[in-house]
Amino acid sequence: MNSINYRTNGVCSRNIEIVIDDNNIIQSVTFVGGCHGNTQGIAKLVVGMDANDVIKRLKNIRCGFKSSSCPDQLATALEQYLSEKSE
Repeated sequence: MNSINYRTNGVCSRNIEIVIDDNNIIQSVTFVGGCHGNTQGIAKLVVGMDANDVIKRLKNIRCGFKSSSCPDQLATALEQYLSEKSE
């Protein structure tokens, strides 16, 4: 199991904590801050999913006039993790 601690940028949540297994399957997600109901929902929906599938579904989602969203930040965190893992 691998733990990711991602500091968000440009959204209400401050941090995302992700646990992912060696096969890139998400085991848990916890958002710190943000819209509690929405972030809990996102976290529950992605558990058991492959990180690449989560990225495809959530990348480039915007929140109002912001340039990003909590789902987009989760996708960014996963992209960064996968990129570093493949180096």
